[in-house]
Amino acid sequence: MPHVLIVDDELNIRRVLAAMLAREGYEVTAAADGEQALAVLLKTPVDVVVTDLVMPRLGGLELLARVSAEFPDVPVIVITAHGTVDSAVQALKAGAFDYITKPFEQEELKKVIAKASRAHEYERQNVHGPAVAGEKPPLVGDSPAMRQIYEIVAKVADSPSTVLITGESGTGKELIARELHRGSSRRDKPLIKVNCAAIPKDLVESELFGYEKGAFTGAVGSKPGRFELADGGTLFLDEIGEIPVEMQVKILRALQESEFERVGGIKTIKVDVRLITATNRDLKALIAEGRFREDLYYRLNVVPISLPPLRERKEDIPPLVQHFIAKYNQRLGKRVERVDDEALSMLLAYAWPGNIRELENLTERSVLFAEGTVIHGSSLPDALRERAQGPSVPIAAVGPLGSIAAPSGASMKEIVRHAQAELERELITRALEETGHNVTRAAKRLQISRKSLQVKMKELGLRGDDES
Repeated sequence: MPHVLIVDDELNIRRVLAAMLAREGYEVTAAADGEQALAVLLKTPVDVVVTDLVMPRLGGLELLARVSAEFPDVPVIVITAHGTVDSAVQALKAGAFDYITKPFEQEELKKVIAKASRAHEYERQNVHGPAVAGEKPPLVGDSPAMRQIYEIVAKVADSPSTVLITGESGTGKELIARELHRGSSRRDKPLIKVNCAAIPKDLVESELFGYEKGAFTGAVGSKPGRFELADGGTLFLDEIGEIPVEMQVKILRALQESEFERVGGIKTIKVDVRLITATNRDLKALIAEGRFREDLYYRLNVVPISLPPLRERKEDIPPLVQHFIAKYNQRLGKRVERVDDEALSMLLAYAWPGNIRELENLTERSVLFAEGTVIHGSSLPDALRERAQGPSVPIAAVGPLGSIAAPSGASMKEIVRHAQAELERELITRALEETGHNVTRAAKRLQISRKSLQVKMKELGLRGDDES
């Protein structure tokens, strides 16, 4: 049941909205101003915040800034009077999910809240660290595959070229988009994020390009779209594969001509937008099925960035775990310092089908229930322990970390890195021997990409017969 936080200094508004949302099945909490809202957010998980703009003590814009910094996965919907629409647009550029003008139609608000609730589920895949001077920390991970991605990001961040980020769900595609924006000369302009999978198909055009008053039933005023709001900055379209085919033509034109018209409008609007897109779908397969335009694909795929799944960069698990421990210590008021060797061995052996999102959720749960300063292997979920120790996970067959010799006096991080390298060497060598040193077949046996296997082999000094 999604939890909605209503923030408004008018008691009647709070009562009306709370009753309406309760009838829709939402869990609802009400607050009279921004300070009360922050107190709720610190104590209770919230899926969506609906806030008025003008309030005593801490207003809507200030609350939006605090939520964006401290609870970046929680969407904020702004309610405003007609006379302050400019402020609402300012709020959207500052990161608000959407805005509604007073007096509002209840059905319109219900749709926006439902959309925000769906978007919240997708947004939770992101890895967020404590903000420093308003910026996100560097990306976590130092594996060879991630170092290659960092090099690409550094080279293309300050260019106008479109970037297509691909990878399984939960691999951190939005983090890469944020790094691209942060490393560009557009960093002081808006980064507008849109999760295409969270938008009903019949609303995609109005969400992206805006609409004029009277364009359709319920359009009681004009509203800018995401392309317009991102003018001068960056527009990030996540799950681009979910865009309907009929809308892809308009997106292609907006990219090629840097102009478009709002729904129901006749005025051409010119914009300067750098577009970044992401997907966990196989766009080439969608093209073959007639569900994605080939010309749009090539326009988006100027700079491709492919994020490897966590199972292909397990050496990044220890620093990710420490990163999440620090994050949830701060959020949950705990003092956990580390995971023990048994727990770390299980984390390294597990296949992580949910990638970084799954690792973050597990670490949060482990920190929450930890009774001391160490997370023990015995406290990990039974399902993870069984799957990590089962015969289907190749890494478990090599043996526990303690059976691998490490340099004398080495730190835990060095021991883990050494153990990981030895495990990988053993697994890759065995796979190559069983496949007649055929890299392509060995990669399939190990369930990793051929490119990832080649990177590992080069790092470990191994060779195969088809390395061309």
